[in-house]
Amino acid sequence: MHHRTIKKKIRNLEDIFLFKGRTNIINIDFLLENMKLDLHMHTRYSKDCKMEPSTIVNYAMKIGLDGIAVTDHETVKGGLAVKKIAPKELDIIVGSEIKTDRGEVIGYFIEDEIPGGTLYDVVDQIKNQNGLAIAPHPFDLFRPNSLLPTDEDSKILDGLEVFNSRCMLHKTNKSAEKFAKKYGLITTAGSDAHTLDEIGNSGVEVDDIEDIRKNRRIRIFGKKMSMTKLLKTKMKRFI
Repeated sequence: MHHRTIKKKIRNLEDIFLFKGRTNIINIDFLLENMKLDLHMHTRYSKDCKMEPSTIVNYAMKIGLDGIAVTDHETVKGGLAVKKIAPKELDIIVGSEIKTDRGEVIGYFIEDEIPGGTLYDVVDQIKNQNGLAIAPHPFDLFRPNSLLPTDEDSKILDGLEVFNSRCMLHKTNKSAEKFAKKYGLITTAGSDAHTLDEIGNSGVEVDDIEDIRKNRRIRIFGKKMSMTKLLKTKMKRFI
C-alpha cells in the first residue's frame, strides 16, 4: 500500500482518539516517509534525449521515487505519455521547458502546449492553465538558454530551480537558492536527466504534492553530475 494511502488511514484513526472539541493532535508524520520527487527530466520527445516513457516509469519506481515531473523541451507530449502509463503509486507532473526571449521557463501542472515567446507571455500562458512558472538552472552562464532573473522577474515567476544536477558550478545553484529565498519564491530541484541513470540525482522531499504549489516544507536533495559524465552525455548527441 502506498504511503499516502496509509497516511490517510492513520489520520482517520486519529479521530477515534480525539476528545470532542480538542484541536491539537499528535503528529504522526514521523511514522511515514516523505514523498520524494525528481522535478526535471526529459524523454524521447526532446530532441536531445532518447529515453522511452515506459523506461522512465520503470526506473523511477525501481529507485523508489514517489513522483516525477516530465519537462520536455517545447512540448507536453512526453509528460502526457508518461502520465498515461504510470501506476497510481507514481505521481506524474506534466510540464514543459519552454524557450522565451530571456531564457527557459518550466511550466508545471500544464497539459496544453505553450509556444515560445516573450518571458511575460509564456508565464501568462502557464498561469492560465493554473500551472507554476519556474526558472530552470537560472544563473548558469554555461547555458545560453538560462534565465538571469531580475528583481522585476520575481513578481511574475512562481519559483526557481535551486538545484540542478547538470550545473557545472556549485555557485550557480547557490545563486538560485539565494534569489529564491530573498523573494520568498518556490524552490524546486531536479536531475535534468537525459539518460536513465541520471534520474533521481536530485529533487525535492515533501509531505504532499500540494506543498510544492503552496511553497510549504520543501526540502531539497541532490548530487552533482560529474564533469566527465556530463561531457560524455552531451557528446552522444552528435553520435
